[in-house]
Amino acid sequence: MSFHIRLETDGDAEALSQLSAEAFGPGRFARSAYRVREGIPPVPGLCLVGWSEDRLVGGIRFTAISIGEENNAALLGPLVVDPAEKGKGFGRALVEEGLARAKAEGFALVLLVGDMPYYGRFGFSPVRPGQITLPGPVDPARLLAVELVPGALTTASGRVKGYAR
Repeated sequence: MSFHIRLETDGDAEALSQLSAEAFGPGRFARSAYRVREGIPPVPGLCLVGWSEDRLVGGIRFTAISIGEENNAALLGPLVVDPAEKGKGFGRALVEEGLARAKAEGFALVLLVGDMPYYGRFGFSPVRPGQITLPGPVDPARLLAVELVPGALTTASGRVKGYAR
């Protein structure tokens, strides 16, 4: 089975929206991470889609964020994979490619709200409770970060806000 990753185009929007609706349901709009991204365009060079057998099967986006006074972080999300294609490594490939590109774009830290058992394999670890806050409630065990530059998490502190880059 062939799988390739490329930059997202305007023509991918409808398929990605449908995948997100299937994977996350209507409650996705109320989540704190969504509120950070709301009205903020994602970083264009970090919007990736995965194709298998001439069909879009997943996507990943990153939004530039400030954490307190620091402007060198990105929020990963959403990561979406067609539920019928889960377990085939497509999500892993999208995350690995996305993190490599985020580092190349100069980001020092990537933050997300997600499951440690899944994201831990990419180097993510829980953020110390109260160190970083999002607009709205977040289960502290699900607020995760990975340093793309050593020491970036130690200096990151405060409220998260998205910005256009």
